[in-house]
Amino acid sequence: MGDETPDPASSDAYPRLGAQGAAYVGLSRGAWRDAYHWLLIMPNWAFLGVLAAAFLAVNAVFAGLYVIDPGGVVNARPGNFVDAFFFSAQTLGSVGYGAMWPKSAWANAVATFEIFVGLFNLGIATGLLFARISKPTARIMFSRRAVVTDFNGVPTLMFRAANQRHNLVVEAEVSVTMIHNVTSREGQELRRFDEMPVLRSKTPLFYLTWQVMHPIDEASPLFGQTTESLRAAQAEILVVMKGIDETFVSTIHTRASYAPHEIAWGRRFADIFTNLPDGRRAIDFRRFHDIV
Repeated sequence: MGDETPDPASSDAYPRLGAQGAAYVGLSRGAWRDAYHWLLIMPNWAFLGVLAAAFLAVNAVFAGLYVIDPGGVVNARPGNFVDAFFFSAQTLGSVGYGAMWPKSAWANAVATFEIFVGLFNLGIATGLLFARISKPTARIMFSRRAVVTDFNGVPTLMFRAANQRHNLVVEAEVSVTMIHNVTSREGQELRRFDEMPVLRSKTPLFYLTWQVMHPIDEASPLFGQTTESLRAAQAEILVVMKGIDETFVSTIHTRASYAPHEIAWGRRFADIFTNLPDGRRAIDFRRFHDIV
């Protein structure tokens, strides 16, 4: 039996840490102080859009300064913003086609200042682009669903992880936490984090796949729970994995989460290991998410 996609109508409405769905109300964002952070995490199309908008804005400002002196730029139509804009773009990019050049003291002063600004813009854009490209990222895939099945006679929560790169993650570690609502004796509702120990929380080398298993014994926060009770407590199973990427020699980390409707009770994962005709063992990632 293949993997079953959960019904969207049954998905939980509360925000999940794995999806960062919480809204911030009344918090000062400090956007300008965090501009570098936002430029690093925004999507590529947005990043390129910001760079393009900044380039156009800077050239528009300097074009306005050139227009102040109608005869300051040779071969530019006096007071023509379009000619001034393209001259600014040529100056900012250090192109210098030779068709237009500054003549007056004002135009030369503006061009000098624009070249100074252009050096900073180039340095900032280069630094941001390099930081985005060189930032270590993890390409670790988690199974879309978790299962609860018996292992050595004990009900066990299981999910899969796979390294999608053909390299090693050294000293990989995984932690599993159950986040759920509890009510104190005073009637105050709290969001609680309970650790869920796994059978193997560390591995010296993470290359292909890793099946993470948490025994559901009397000490487990999942003991005696059902899908309905977990949904009532707005529970979430949060998974955090980290390690050292041997290519970048840098720490990488990733996370995933499982809501109550994403846990299949009494099911198990399909076998993904097969034998090739030459006798070698192979992993069939086409069945990575399948449960039976």
